[in-house]
Amino acid sequence: MANLDASSSDVTFKPKPSLPPPPNTVGAVGWVRKNLFSSPLNAFLTLLSLYVIWVLVSNVFDWAILNAVWEAETRRECLDKVGLSGACWAGVSHWMKNFIYGRYPDTDVWRINLGFGTLILWMAPFWFPRVTGKIAIGASAILISPFLLGYLFAGGEKGLFLQLMISIAITSFIFSWLHVLVCLGTGNTLRNVIVSMTGFAAKPDSAQKYPVIGLFVALAVVVFALQAGWQLEEQNTNLWGGLFVTLVISGIGIAVSLPAGIVLALGRRSKMPIIRVFCVAFIELFRSVPLITVLFMAVTMVPLFLPEAINPVKIVQAIIAVCIFSSAYMAETVRGGLQAIPKGQYEAAQALGLSYWKMMTLIVMPQALKLMIPNIVGSFIGLLKDTTLVSIVGLYDLLLMLKAVSQNPQWNGIHTEPLFFGAMLYFVLCFIMSKYSQHLERTLGAGQVRK
Repeated sequence: MANLDASSSDVTFKPKPSLPPPPNTVGAVGWVRKNLFSSPLNAFLTLLSLYVIWVLVSNVFDWAILNAVWEAETRRECLDKVGLSGACWAGVSHWMKNFIYGRYPDTDVWRINLGFGTLILWMAPFWFPRVTGKIAIGASAILISPFLLGYLFAGGEKGLFLQLMISIAITSFIFSWLHVLVCLGTGNTLRNVIVSMTGFAAKPDSAQKYPVIGLFVALAVVVFALQAGWQLEEQNTNLWGGLFVTLVISGIGIAVSLPAGIVLALGRRSKMPIIRVFCVAFIELFRSVPLITVLFMAVTMVPLFLPEAINPVKIVQAIIAVCIFSSAYMAETVRGGLQAIPKGQYEAAQALGLSYWKMMTLIVMPQALKLMIPNIVGSFIGLLKDTTLVSIVGLYDLLLMLKAVSQNPQWNGIHTEPLFFGAMLYFVLCFIMSKYSQHLERTLGAGQVRK
């Protein structure tokens, strides 16, 4: 009789080593089988999608690259070479300057390049981790730089007020970069260096601001004296156009809409009836009409109600309309972010004895802005694309310049290539903004579940 008691035998259980998974279930092959060919329907849809992508990509590649004409003098020459089977990029290349700068004189294009280069340098400290005081630098770039950039773009005679603001703008730019260099070189701040060098370090904190203000004023006086005799030739805004106008309108709209939207959102949640009613009426009024209506009102109706001495140019009217419209939408974005903050945060701030503005600026708004980044950037991208509507009121923005090339006798009939180029340009700009918003979300610790 066999012994069925395992404990009495000398046989011990030895598990076999785990076998590797089947090769067709791991790696790229496994991913393809799981995501693209997991069922007959998925396999059919995958093959159909690949066929459509192949047809589109191959045809676009043939038209845009393989059969394209890169050098020609006229549209007729392009047609003689390849007919309609290839793109005529020679026309786009010939009009590239107009696409970027509009009808701005060639001899003064450097002013636009200098203006945008100055703005980029002004905002560059935001990408330097060791630099402090970024909010003050950003505020100076948004509030003061328009006076300097506006004069670079428009030129003309400078009144006393404009000379003063240009001097303050140049001085602020110099101060910002001195602060950046001090931060990067020593890890200290420009304010502390000035206070230490002037011997104010031992004095009360309230007195340490005076040497900084004194140095700023002295430098502003020197800049004022140097730029007083500097005058640029006036360039009519009718000559502005192309990507230059698009960036000016969208840039000012973005810079204005965010702070204005925050103020309107706070006003809508205010307990003061007059302020709340005004903000609600403003937001609902401009959210209830399309942007093109606001643009027409700003360009055609508003001048009728202004004194004759006040006659703003068309681009200024369009910028004001865009700012008002985008501020109303931004206010609702900000209000949504404020409502996402738990009530306990408000109560905790009030329990600490913080005033309303300290509670909003130190506790509530920083948390709300983190949550609002995707919606804010979405609004900015929408604003950039909506600026194409200004072409309807006669401004030669990028879209209108792209369409104008087809009316040139030399390139008569060329439509697809300029619009294709414009679409790629808008895609690049929007993609950069989108990627930067994702970078901000990762940096600020928000959006951890974004996919």
